Amino acid sequence: METLNVALGERTYSIHVGQGLLEQSELLLPILRQPKVAIVSNTSIAPLYLQRLVSSLKKADIETSTIILPDGECYKNWETLNLIFDQLLAGHCERSTTLMALGGGVVGDITGFAAACYQRGMPFVQVPTTLLSQVDSSVGGKTAINHPHGKNMIGAFYQPKLVLSDTDVLNTLPERELRSGLVEVIKYGLIRDLPFLVWLEDHLERLLKREPAALEYAILRSCQNKADVVMADEHENGERALLNLGHTFGHAIESGMGYGQWLHGEAVAVGTMMAAELSQRLGWISASDVVRIKQLLERVGVPVTGPAMATEKYLQLMQNDKKVQDGRIRLVLFKQVGQAMLSAMATPTEIAGAIEANTRHV
Repeated sequence: METLNVALGERTYSIHVGQGLLEQSELLLPILRQPKVAIVSNTSIAPLYLQRLVSSLKKADIETSTIILPDGECYKNWETLNLIFDQLLAGHCERSTTLMALGGGVVGDITGFAAACYQRGMPFVQVPTTLLSQVDSSVGGKTAINHPHGKNMIGAFYQPKLVLSDTDVLNTLPERELRSGLVEVIKYGLIRDLPFLVWLEDHLERLLKREPAALEYAILRSCQNKADVVMADEHENGERALLNLGHTFGHAIESGMGYGQWLHGEAVAVGTMMAAELSQRLGWISASDVVRIKQLLERVGVPVTGPAMATEKYLQLMQNDKKVQDGRIRLVLFKQVGQAMLSAMATPTEIAGAIEANTRHV
């Protein structure tokens, strides 16, 4: 097991990465206010890993209750959030009860938001079960639900007390989910860690084969990159926005096509290509840089062109992005490969051109 720390003063917490962590309930004991945990999972993950986690906690004399949600991005909404509140209240859970998220990004986001709201704040723990959630959404304290007009538009910054990333659970991860998660891994290399990007280009096949040592290294390096950014800018007033490479375009795809039709990483991959195209058009990176990014994403096996959605719809949905300021769309673009920047310089016409260059036409 390897451990990283996210140093945020009194909200400092640890990220543990390794094999067999679901059975290591002793890792939880230092952060529990009372020996009572409510575990939130979903209908896909619970049959695989819930009993293993519950058994581990019971051996440590920790009382457990479970809340099982329907699976899918389309359920990341108010109705599902209220299911958590209903069961917390029915179980007489207190502010000192710990809420635990066992699942991917949807479970982690909605559980964290519930923890931020229930009795004005209860401790919560992230136990991410997808590659994407292990390298991104479980770290940094962003919690949210979706709205029909925009992804993650209703939420709170609320840090977990602990993150347990058991790499063994990735053995049952569907292939499409693995490839989607690798997009978020590549993101860190593209925006701020060029040596890591080179490593990914050289070792991608090892990751696709799920070699444990390669996966653990990629998860740790990704989490360290994210932790460094979060420690410098917890509430996304500046540098942290760079973590959203491809997300403004990608979120438009996710909401425009209907939540769950495209996986998050797939939409971000297309968004990354649109950002690269726009960066080239603005004269910041070369055509060969765009090809380099495209070839790596193609090797991952994710889409590099978006759905045949009207450009006007993209632009309309992008106006709901959290980075919009004074009516102008601010985008994460490339100053160079390995160094991103936040810019509002692109005109709607230039943005539209980048979208159209990376959109399927029918």
